[in-house]
Amino acid sequence: MISMIVFISIVVFLFLGAPVFAVLSSIALFGFYLGGMHMSIVGTEVFRLSSNPVLISIPLFTFAGFLLGESKAPDRMVKFCQAILGWVPGGLAIVTVFTCAFFTAFNGASGVTIIVIGGLLYPALLSEKYPERFSLGLVTTGGCLGLLFAPSIPLILYGIIAKQPVFDMFVAGFFPCLLVLCVFSVYSMLRAAYQYKIKRTPFHFRTLGSAFWLAKWELMIPVIVLGGIYSSIFAVSEAAAITAFYVFVVEVLIFREISLQRLVRLMSQSMIMVGGILIIVASAISMANFLIDAEVPTRLFDFIVGNIHSKFMFLLCLNGFVLILGVLIDIFSATVIVVPLLVPVAQQYDINLVHLGIIFLANMAMGYQTPLVGLDVLIASFRFKKPVLELTRAALPYMGLLLISQIFITYWPDLSLFLLRLMGKPY
Repeated sequence: MISMIVFISIVVFLFLGAPVFAVLSSIALFGFYLGGMHMSIVGTEVFRLSSNPVLISIPLFTFAGFLLGESKAPDRMVKFCQAILGWVPGGLAIVTVFTCAFFTAFNGASGVTIIVIGGLLYPALLSEKYPERFSLGLVTTGGCLGLLFAPSIPLILYGIIAKQPVFDMFVAGFFPCLLVLCVFSVYSMLRAAYQYKIKRTPFHFRTLGSAFWLAKWELMIPVIVLGGIYSSIFAVSEAAAITAFYVFVVEVLIFREISLQRLVRLMSQSMIMVGGILIIVASAISMANFLIDAEVPTRLFDFIVGNIHSKFMFLLCLNGFVLILGVLIDIFSATVIVVPLLVPVAQQYDINLVHLGIIFLANMAMGYQTPLVGLDVLIASFRFKKPVLELTRAALPYMGLLLISQIFITYWPDLSLFLLRLMGKPY
């Protein structure tokens, strides 16, 4: 009876606004206490997490993302993409899609992309005579488009939690993310060419050369990071250090767009975000170990097996569950809380854990766009000073595109695993 009261009290504190890490740690500590185990096991789990060599990549990639967002790199990237794609029907819309994906891949927080890139491209779309609703929907949903591209922090976090190689997560996310970008691009081309009659920008080699020269330093980032990782020249943690150093040299020393005062502020802001992620991860891992000791995943699996008898239906229910989860909590908290429970259940249905991660993160990204309460919708409402209902209507067509893409991602495992098999991985 006392234990039930304590657990109910902890849940009440969560809804009253208690920090997530405090609630998770409380559940773990009280659970281990009830089980007769010493509560120092929580500290042991935190220490074990700190010894993970991949963990260092999270603060380094986050810092690089903050530097890119605060510099004029977004403007240079937009001009370069426009020089390449401006002659294509819907060229500026396609530029928006790929630019948002690039920056979301580095900052991992779609709200940052909407504020920085959306604020830059939304007026440009309107000036090119794109309808307001189309433009609002595109920049709002654009904030989630790069979460499956390396070196996205959610990919790294899932790899740590699910005990899967982060390198494999990076490779597996490439084609699913590319599929989503292509679906958005084709939709934009068709709407721009046949419905809105948007004029194209003539292609000029001189303009392309000038834009390339301005953006050459930023264009080298994916070549260095992804080329180095995929060719096994350096590990993920080494890639993070090289990326952070490279971006620092380019934006602070070469372009000199970030003063030392701003640099200190950015370091503080990025590390506050990282600290929040890591303390949630540590407390969630402790809670997950308690749940495993209490055989919660086993009981959950028995319940699911008793009611869901096919892999197809399990994946369908998984998509619905994670989509709702993405509406309620942020992607980092959801990953560290839910993934440890999903992994043993998915294994019983013979679902590859790397593929499971891509399904999970794609759904979480889509949850950010869910009408009325999705995080991206709320951030876009604040950024563009538009009613939430108006942004909801604008985002609905793109939600349909994400749902179509999600069907392929979920029920076509080779989309995620093909490259890994080509590299000789046993998937």
